[in-house]
Amino acid sequence: MSIVENRKAFHDYFVEERYEAGIALEGWEVKAIRAGRAQLKEAYVVVKDSELFLIGAHVSPLPAASTHVEPDPVRTRKLLLHAEEITRLIGKVEQAGYALVPLNLHYAKGRIKLEIGLAKGKKQYDKRATEKEREWNREKQRLLRVKI
Repeated sequence: MSIVENRKAFHDYFVEERYEAGIALEGWEVKAIRAGRAQLKEAYVVVKDSELFLIGAHVSPLPAASTHVEPDPVRTRKLLLHAEEITRLIGKVEQAGYALVPLNLHYAKGRIKLEIGLAKGKKQYDKRATEKEREWNREKQRLLRVKI
């Protein structure tokens, strides 16, 4: 069950591989994400010291958050993956043109997981071609509906 999706990622990138990663979260963040107060639009994944970190993901604290905790909505969060997955991703990211992009935040067995994608950036003409193809498919469906 998806909580938040990053639709912009599919507009800006060709996603080649997908990985499911755990996230190191604080208690108030889990409550806020369960309430649907998360956003991945400006988020990205960075490799630092053989570890993966989620940067720029915004989790708005609930108004009833604890008074003794100082919530930081855009703090850097560590991603949890197996060591061999991390080394494989690091090797591919170091190749030219590859990036790690957060795709969606979802539940898996009661835990909050982040799906990240190994992606290659789209050029402007690729984005236009994708949009043109999407419009053509919509038009085809419209024509088929009218004839039936």
